[in-house]
Amino acid sequence: MLSNEKTSIILVDNNRIMCDGLRALFNNQSDMEVVGEARDSSEAIKISHELKPDVIVMDVNISGFNNIDSVKHISQEHPDVKIIALSTYSMKSFISELLRAGVSGYVLKEHTFSELIKAIEVVMANEVYLCPKTISVVVGDYVRCRSGGSGSLDQNCFGGSNPSDELLTDRERKVLKLIADGKSSKEIASIIEMSVKTVDARRRRIMQKLGIESIAELVKYAIRLGITSI
Repeated sequence: MLSNEKTSIILVDNNRIMCDGLRALFNNQSDMEVVGEARDSSEAIKISHELKPDVIVMDVNISGFNNIDSVKHISQEHPDVKIIALSTYSMKSFISELLRAGVSGYVLKEHTFSELIKAIEVVMANEVYLCPKTISVVVGDYVRCRSGGSGSLDQNCFGGSNPSDELLTDRERKVLKLIADGKSSKEIASIIEMSVKTVDARRRRIMQKLGIESIAELVKYAIRLGITSI
C-alpha cells in the first residue's frame, strides 16, 4: 500500500448494526476506508476476490459460518490480504486454529474500537497482533515464532509437547464434526470406515488435545469453530 492511499477494509459480519457502526468509525479515520461488507462465508470469499482489500475484519462467531475453511481459502488465494478475527472467545485452541488457518490478528469484542485500529496498524506492518487478553492465554512463544515477518505464524509454533497445543488432523476434524452432528460412535465408524474402538480412541484424543472434558463442550467448540452449526 502506498503512503498516500487509505487502508481498504472489508467487514464480515451478519449483524448489520455492528457493520454500520464499524463502517462509520473506520470511515472517520483519515487513512482507512470500508470498501465492502459480507454476511456469510461464501460472500466473504467472493467479495475478497473481487475487491482484494488490504484488511478483512471478520466476526468468527457467526452461527453456521465455516470460519476455518473460509480463512484458509482467502489466505491461500490472497496471501497479501490481512485477516483480523473478531471474537467473544478466548479459548487457546480456538485462537490457535485461526492463527494456523491464516489470520494475522485476533481481537476480543470486549475491547474498544481503538484496539481494532491498533490491530490494523500492526498487521499492515506484516506483524501478528493479539489483543492483551489473548496474549495471556496464548503462550508468548507463539508470537515469537512469526516466520520472517510475513504476518503469519510458523507451522511449528503449534506442535509443542503439550497435547492441548496440538491441532486436529483432517480425520480428527471429521470425527469432531460427526460427533457434533449427533452421530453415535457406531454411526461414525460406518461413515468413515473404522472400528468403533478406534472412533472412541480418536474422540478421547481430540478431547485431550483441546483440553475439553465433556461431549457438550466438544459440541460447543465445533460450533465456535464453524465445523458444524446449531
